[in-house]
This record gives sequence, structure tokens and C-alpha cells, in this order.
Amino acid sequence: MYAVIVTGGKQYRVALGDSIFVEKLDAVEGADIDFDNVLMVGEGDTVQIGAPYVAGAKVTANVVAQTRGVKVRIMKFRRRKHHQKCTGHRQYLTQIEITGISAA
Repeated sequence: MYAVIVTGGKQYRVALGDSIFVEKLDAVEGADIDFDNVLMVGEGDTVQIGAPYVAGAKVTANVVAQTRGVKVRIMKFRRRKHHQKCTGHRQYLTQIEITGISAA
């Protein structure tokens, strides 16, 4: 069984036991969270597609860790102007493990 959920403005295809990194969620490590914004639920040939969300569907996940992503280097450069600027960014991420998928 798999589902497509929305969190942090992005869509993720998840299955039972998957471990994914999502945008930072306000939850402590070890906490359980529920995702009610389920766009699609499928199992074999049976697929339920929501408009926009599947009514009664829920995905349960466990927060594994609060971490940060890899550093992204941003280089701004103006040719012939003697100007260059280098900055970096590390996004805050939450690692979650999918523990349950239910569709009504």
C-alpha cells in the first residue's frame, strides 16, 4: 500500500516502512504525527484519488530525527565589476518513518 501526501509545499510518495526527509516539522524526536492531506492512496490495482484530498485517509509517521541538509553554496558574481559574494544555506529537515497508512 502506498500514498501521496503533501507537507511543506511538496508531494511525497510513501509506503509503509519508508524513511524520508521533509521540511522541518514542529515535533520532538520519537513523537507520532498524522498527515491528513493525502492526495492518493493505492494498493495493487485499486487506487483512490482525492479531489483534492481523499476523505478519511490518514498517514501516520514517527519522527526519527531533526537535522539539517547538506550545505548549498550560492555564488553571486558580476563580471568586470570587481564584485563577488559567496554565501551558504543549510535547510532544516525532519526525518520521518512511515508507520501506517489507512484509507476509509
